This record gives sequence, structure tokens and C-alpha cells, in this order.
Amino acid sequence: MPSNRNSQVCRLLKEIGGLLWSYRNYLIIFITPLVFLPLPIVIPTSEAKCGYVIIVMALYWCTECMPLAMTALLPVILFPMLGIMESGKVCVLYLKDSNMLFIGGLLVAIAVEHWNLHKRIALKVLLIVGVRPALLMLGFMSVTAFLSMWISNTATTAMMLPIAQAVLEQLSNTEAESDEREVKEGRENQAFEMSEVTTSKLPLDNLNEKQWPYEVSSVENGWDSALESRRKAREEKYLLLNKGMSLSVCYSASIGGTATLTGTTPNLILKGQMDDIFPENPDVINFASWFGFAFPNMVLMLLLSWLWLQCMYLGLNFKKSFGCGTKNEGDREAYKVMKEEYKKLGKMKFAEAAVLTVFLGLVVLWFTREPGFMPGWAAELNRKGQFVTDGTVAILMSMLFFIIPSQLPLSMCNAVDNEEEETSERPKPTAPPALLQWKVVHERMPWNIVLLLGGGFALASGSEVSGLSVWLGESLAPLKSIPPFAISLILCLLVGTFTECSSNTATTTLFLPILASMATAIELHPLYVMLPCTICASLAFMLPVATPPNAIAFSYGTLKVLDMAKAGFILNIIGILCINLGINTWGAAMFRLDTFPSWANVTHGAP
Repeated sequence: MPSNRNSQVCRLLKEIGGLLWSYRNYLIIFITPLVFLPLPIVIPTSEAKCGYVIIVMALYWCTECMPLAMTALLPVILFPMLGIMESGKVCVLYLKDSNMLFIGGLLVAIAVEHWNLHKRIALKVLLIVGVRPALLMLGFMSVTAFLSMWISNTATTAMMLPIAQAVLEQLSNTEAESDEREVKEGRENQAFEMSEVTTSKLPLDNLNEKQWPYEVSSVENGWDSALESRRKAREEKYLLLNKGMSLSVCYSASIGGTATLTGTTPNLILKGQMDDIFPENPDVINFASWFGFAFPNMVLMLLLSWLWLQCMYLGLNFKKSFGCGTKNEGDREAYKVMKEEYKKLGKMKFAEAAVLTVFLGLVVLWFTREPGFMPGWAAELNRKGQFVTDGTVAILMSMLFFIIPSQLPLSMCNAVDNEEEETSERPKPTAPPALLQWKVVHERMPWNIVLLLGGGFALASGSEVSGLSVWLGESLAPLKSIPPFAISLILCLLVGTFTECSSNTATTTLFLPILASMATAIELHPLYVMLPCTICASLAFMLPVATPPNAIAFSYGTLKVLDMAKAGFILNIIGILCINLGINTWGAAMFRLDTFPSWANVTHGAP
């Protein structure tokens, strides 16, 4: 009886535990505000009320009990109800210049994806690089990183991984056919030698009648075992190569996004937070200045990541990996696969050329607006303030996608003439659609990120207005005795760890206002800690759930969590060290990080 009762109790507890787990999101949503409610009641100050909102939002973001975008809208409700900010002042923060830059950049990315321009660029580069394992991995990483600079890392990974899988499958199949062919030739040679023995004039009386077929069967078994051992070795080799290639693609997508201001959301959050918290800053973060710092850092991280994955999955035999210019049958077949994929795209259409032209024009205008070393084209317009920003340029160029037709009128006339000849009826003339249709934009635009950006700006503004940022700064003042490089390194490790179990957007949104307050309190250049921590928020390499590219790579079934954790841990260390090297060398020279700028004193003036 006692044993039955214990089993019933265990079963009941298990059922209750399962029920609680299934309802965990609802429990977190209702319990979290109640648990921390004593904070604004016991300490009825603006700082405590704002801290209460931040704590609730941080837990909601970390657990994802509600959609991230809906959590980002909580300041619209809580700030006015708690008397922190007026509703009108909160709502206007959700559509700032940084949001316009984000929308414009994504419109360009959507146009590139819609016309398959990214696939054409990727395949063309891979055909140039070749199919040797090390070069192939480097080629895939370079192309993925480059594309991720301009389009979403999720879309880049989703496009590049199937191409990588197809190339590796072709290499494996070709090697398997080669092994079977060698074994078949060996069997035929052995049979030929045996037939020579049986047809010779030598006496065969000494051969045992039972021994002859046994000898033949043992030879056959030898060939079968050789083929089986080759198969196992080949499968093991390509499993490792598959793992390495999958990781290289998803990691390079995350690394590539750090190189441009619009490459990933945390970069834009930094831009928005800098303009919001330090409104007097002389546009210190723009497309050109970000690229000048982040691109060399991205290249360094990419090369070191490639070397690490090369050593981990391909070994240290560089001669074999690079091939020293030799080509075998497998290489030619894999090259043929990529060439066939490229041929399927056909000749470059007018629409692709138009999108490429607009894209290149946008990049040129971004770089030359305010290059830093010389007056930019917008210098005259911005004499009395920041009238023209990167967001202005992004919306201007993306507007062209809705104006430029996807086909030339001449080509449309030719098509109409051909149809008329075939059908002997003149079809009704129709104008070609524009390069982008709003339906396509509506389906592909991640509108939730716009709200996430706004939620971050609202939190930063609320912290400043309530005085919480000043209180945090004063509390962190003792850190002034620690060397700046040590502070940066420790904070990067903290953010890098936190972003593994939380979205990089939420991580950046929560940390940047605190880092800004700390930097102001200890009289350290805000970018010295905010810039490296922003990039570190994108270095989520260890877990499949850490970022969408990791999840996509993991979904192919060849990777285990341990594989990603082992490779990702070292890459996290590499990334943090590279970023801190950059911030203390060329970053310090670019942004004058060894001085405390006058515009950074604005936080102390908050009410």
C-alpha cells in the first residue's frame, strides 16, 4: 500500500509540474509584476517606478513569455500611469530617425532578395573561389558575411546553407562512385589473374579442391570489407565537413551583420540611444564611422573564425585542404553543381541591374554624406543642424524601388509583338510593375523590430527623465579606479554571456542606458563601453536558440548542441578579444576614446 501511495503522489506531482510548465508564460506574466510591486509602493520615487518598469520588461524579454514587440509597448502604458512621462512624449519615441534608417535599409534588402540578386552574387563568388574544402569554407564564409552586411542574417543563412549542402552531397557522391569504381577494377583484375591460373598448363593436382573456392570467397570478402571501411571513413569525413560548413555559414552571418550600421538591429539601437541620451553629440555614429571601425574588426574575426573551424573540422593538413592547385573528379562534379545553379538564374535582368544600381548608389551616398576626413555632400545642408541623416538617404533611395519599372518599355514592346505573332490577337497593353510592390514589403518586413527599437528608446528616455540614469551613474562611480580596458573586457564578457540566452535586441536595449550612465559617472568616453558591448550582443555562437542562423543550421540534423557549444565558446572568446583590440587601437584613434567629450555631460543635467 505505501508503495502504491508513493507512486500515486509521484504521478500527481509530475502532472502538476507538467501543468505548471505548460502554463509558465501566463504565470510569469501575472506573477512578475506582483512580486516587484512593493518597489514603487515602498519607495514612491520616479527612479524606483522607472526601475520597476525596467525589471518587469527585462524579465518578460528574457523569458519571452510575451512577444518581444508587445513587451516593448509596455512603456506606453506604464510610464504615463506611474507618472514618469506624458503619453504623447512616450509615443513619439517609437518612430525616430533610427527607425527610418532601419526601414530604408530593410526595403533595400527586400528588393535584393525579391529579385534573387543575392543568390547571383553568392554563386558567382563561389565559382571563382573553387571547391577545395578550406577554400570552399572560406568562400562560403566570405559570401555569407558580405550578404549579411546588407540583408538579414536569417535570410542569408537560409539561402546559403542549401547551396553548401548540395555541394557537399555532390562531393560525397562522387567520392563514393570513385571508391566503388576502384573496388570493381580491383575485383576484375583479381578475376583475370585467377583465370590465367586456371588456363595455364601448370599441373593443378597439388591444389586442394575444397581450398580453391574458399580462396576466391576470401578475396571477395576482402574487397567488400575494404569498400565498407572506405564508406565509413567517407561518411565520417563528410559528417565533420558538413558540421564545419554549417557552423561556418551561421557564424559568418552573425559576424557579417556587425560590419554595417544597418546590418543588425543592435547597431541601430546604439545609434538611436546615442542620439537620445547624448543629443549634443556631433553625429559621432553614422554609416561611414561605424563601417570604418567595424569592417576591419569583422574581417579579423572572420579570418580567425575560419582558422578555428578549419583546425576543428578539417585538421591542420593545409596542403590537403587547399589542394595545391590539383583538381580531381569530385571537385569538377561539385563545381558543375554550382555552375548549373548559376545557369538556372539566366542572364541578368533589367530589374536585377536596377536594384544593384540603387543599392550601390545608396552605399556611395551613405559613405560620402559625412566621411569625416573631408566635407561630405550634406555638409552645406547640415550647417545649422542634422537636417539630412543616414535615415533620410535610406528612405530616398528605397523610394526609387516603387518608382522604377521592373522592365524597360522596349522589352515590353518586343514581348507584345511576339505574343501578337503567336496569337494573331493584339493583347491589351499593360505597364510593368515597379521593382517593389507593397504586398511583398508587407509580407517580408519585420515590423516587430520597429516596435522593439521604439521600446528601447522609451526606456532610455524614461531613465533619463526619472533620474534613474543619474542614480545608476552615482552607484557605479567606484568603478573609476578600475582601468578602462578591464572595464570594457568584463562588460563584453557579461553581455556575451547574457546574449546567449536572450535576444540580442533585448540585451542591447537593456544594457546600453546603464552603460551610458556608468561611462558618464566615471568620466569615460561612452563609446568605449557602449560600442564593444553592442557588437558583443551579436556574438551568440554557443546555443541553437541564441540566434535564428544557429537554429537554421541546427535544424539540418547533423549538428549536436555540444558541437555548437565547443566551437562557439572559442569563437566568443575570439570575438571579445578582437573587439577589445579594435577599440583600443584604431577605434581609439577614430573616435578619440582617450578623452571625455563635453557632449557626454548631458546626463548629469537630467532632472
